[in-house]
Amino acid sequence: MNNDLKTAEAFASSWNNLPLGSIYTRDQFEDWFFPLTKSDIKNKRVLELGCGNGGMLIHMLDWEPDYVVGVDLGSSVLSAEHNLSLTGKKNYRIIKADLTEYQSEGFDIVYCIGVLHHLKQPKKGFEAVINNVNIGGRFHCWVYAKEGNLIVRLFVEPLRRIFSHFPWWFTKYFIAAPLAFIYFLYAKAVLMLPKKDWMKKILPLYEYSLWIAKREYAFFRHVAFDQLVTPQTTYIDKRTIESWIFDRPEIDPASVYIIMRNGNSWKFGGKKVSGTKSSA
Repeated sequence: MNNDLKTAEAFASSWNNLPLGSIYTRDQFEDWFFPLTKSDIKNKRVLELGCGNGGMLIHMLDWEPDYVVGVDLGSSVLSAEHNLSLTGKKNYRIIKADLTEYQSEGFDIVYCIGVLHHLKQPKKGFEAVINNVNIGGRFHCWVYAKEGNLIVRLFVEPLRRIFSHFPWWFTKYFIAAPLAFIYFLYAKAVLMLPKKDWMKKILPLYEYSLWIAKREYAFFRHVAFDQLVTPQTTYIDKRTIESWIFDRPEIDPASVYIIMRNGNSWKFGGKKVSGTKSSA
């Protein structure tokens, strides 16, 4: 079993044990995708690389694309099929495949949310994103940032290296659950404090805590489990993202955006304006 398949199956242990439907709210979905909005998606052919249990695709279908395809390497595709069947829509397809090797005839929109940083070769995953975009199409990605995650890299990463080798149920209920509860209390406390700019400098994960504090404890546990269950995680800095993008001449530099999200992650994207219909 290769490293990416191990990672995909580790995440499947999380995705396949969630309630039906999307764990993400509409606001979270829109936040992840901004600056893309419904008007960018409507009537377009859309590809998600690393679709998990289809939580993003459920919301994506509400943006009225012409057709969507979700690709994932793990057995979470079973949950994705089930979840999307409940939407009543028919304009989708779920494919079990290695996203780094996936080849298509090209899509108008290709996105990859929360996956590249878990690949053995994150750049190879990014290249697959670009290779599957049609000329004139757009791409959008989200990754863990190296910037703003010092406390996670120092304290959570050592735990991940240990407990990612344990049975998923042990990691979820005996490690992730208590750690998530501690952070849940911290985030709720941060949310109740007066909002001051100087707090960003002294309170760890301040912006992220304000964002996640709006959610219930179960979501905190889900996030903690995701952090701990994966065999590999890379925290990616802005310079690396810039090198990925600007090494690809088919990407229009004027279309590129790289946006810090919640003080600890990067959203980035742009438009493909040259090359073949799909380089794959």
